Amino acid sequence: MKRRTLLAAGGGALVALGAGWTITRPDPASGLLPGAAMAQSADAEAPVVVEMVLGDPDAPVEVIEYASYTCPHCASFHANQFKELKANYIDTGRVRFVYREVYFDRPGLWASMIARCADDQNFFFAFTDLLYQEQRAWLASGDPSGIIADLRRLAKTAGMEDAQLDACLSDAAKAEALFAWYQENAENDGVNSTPSFVIDGEKYSNMAYEDFAAILDEKLG
Repeated sequence: MKRRTLLAAGGGALVALGAGWTITRPDPASGLLPGAAMAQSADAEAPVVVEMVLGDPDAPVEVIEYASYTCPHCASFHANQFKELKANYIDTGRVRFVYREVYFDRPGLWASMIARCADDQNFFFAFTDLLYQEQRAWLASGDPSGIIADLRRLAKTAGMEDAQLDACLSDAAKAEALFAWYQENAENDGVNSTPSFVIDGEKYSNMAYEDFAAILDEKLG
């Protein structure tokens, strides 16, 4: 998926997610949750974005994946190459895997806000798997109201409740922090498409598992 403009108004518009949201439907025109959040004060402390990591923290090789929850190629990677990568390199302690979201569109941010609701690593990766498995279904409606409703449905199957979802989708400060984090990561690592990978500081595009394994084996020596 090539990079697209997220919102014409820029990153600041992302936080219009709805403080105090108490109904279950976003505004049909904007796709944003009702009750746009007030701008954060200049001295407000920004939330810390938690890195989502699998594997041994002291593994000899680090793989960073940049992916969007709305990217079909990312869904394909997680259904195929990632399973072998996890079994053969991450679970064996040879690779530290870091997953970083890319926000090319609003649905991708909404999905991320839910996945990161409690900043729990286990829930994050389990819900990430679910988002990719059900990607076509929750994006199928093509309209903000339908997408939000389907994301909420998925979250409930994963054990979340309405009050928790409302709070997470209304967290303007976290939305701002996530978007700033994404922008910084994309600039630092030159990310303009998904999935992209940074393996021990070198950037790579999507590839077959055999090519991925060859690169890792070379770096592992």
